Amino acid sequence: MKKKKLFTITTIIVVAAVAIAAWLLYSGRKELQLHTRILAEGTVENTVMSTGYIQPVEEVEVGTQVSGIIDTIYVDYNTTVKKGHLLAVLETQTLEERVSQARATVNSAESELNYARQNYNRIKELYYVKAATLVSYEDAVNKLTQAETSLENANANLHQAEVNLSYAYIYSPINGVILNRAVNIGQTVAASFNTPTLFTIAEDLTRMQVEADVDEADIGQVKLGQHVTFTVDAFNDMFFEGTVSQIRLQPIVTNNVVTYTVIIEAPNPEKKLFPGMTANITIITASETGLVIPVEALNFRMTPEIRKKLHVNEDVSPLSLEESSHTIWVKTANGAKSVQVTTGISDGVNTLVESGVSAGEEAILSASYEKKKKEQGAAANPLMPQRPRRR
Repeated sequence: MKKKKLFTITTIIVVAAVAIAAWLLYSGRKELQLHTRILAEGTVENTVMSTGYIQPVEEVEVGTQVSGIIDTIYVDYNTTVKKGHLLAVLETQTLEERVSQARATVNSAESELNYARQNYNRIKELYYVKAATLVSYEDAVNKLTQAETSLENANANLHQAEVNLSYAYIYSPINGVILNRAVNIGQTVAASFNTPTLFTIAEDLTRMQVEADVDEADIGQVKLGQHVTFTVDAFNDMFFEGTVSQIRLQPIVTNNVVTYTVIIEAPNPEKKLFPGMTANITIITASETGLVIPVEALNFRMTPEIRKKLHVNEDVSPLSLEESSHTIWVKTANGAKSVQVTTGISDGVNTLVESGVSAGEEAILSASYEKKKKEQGAAANPLMPQRPRRR
């Protein structure tokens, strides 16, 4: 019984010794690790993100003011046209007949006017020699006036008929490119209540604009002339540039979300941007270049334990009441020191430093304790099983 008890105690002691030896060998000592960044010059930007659609700067919808059947079409999609270029012709037979009728009415009105004028002159001479009554004279004057009015109306109707005939010939009002052709030969267009659109022409595809919807929370930061960069899905690896040219005051409310339309001029010399493309927009609302410090350095706080480890005995400078004043820690040859800096704009990752530090200094971002790596020459635990060596 005593031997069994002695064996149990011996086993417990051996196991405890093995555990202590393993802990000493493999736990390692923890040492302080400082994560720092060397301060250098850089650029900090404040931006507003949005999406929009690319559109031509000038886009014209060409229609017709008369009804009829499309007789001939001279252009198609993507056709380049000049101002005055003939695009299409409506069937003109009916319109030409109306012109002929109006011209015949004019001829009849001229004949009536000649007769009324001759009759007036004859009655007038008789009336002066007391051979015609006043009533007959006044009737002649009235008929002459009516004939003159009828001729004016007939000429106006003839002019209107000729204008309507000219409307059958559809011309381009601008220089540009045909974006859309909405009709085909033989199709009837009716212009009774509204003007039907036949063609859509973009004036100059080398100059485009982006119509972006900016949230009401960000619209206050957007100003005319601000620089813009954007990408499109067709060219993910390319950045296009533009300038804010217009901020429209008309609000757009969608699902209780208020946005405002911002127009961005975008040069398109290579014509890579197509109308209707979706643009992912970054509006640069502020940009400054100078000494840059990570925001982590501004948020780092030195704990008493870390101060003791770095042998820091100085008192930390009290924080200023100004929002632009911060205290950071800078690594030195003997440890670290606190420095009060004045900051400028920030993008949430980096902040511009206006005073307090200079380029080349090493700012502390964070500190942590990490296990010290076991030295390669450390002895192996003789009680632990060893991995067999390869021959």
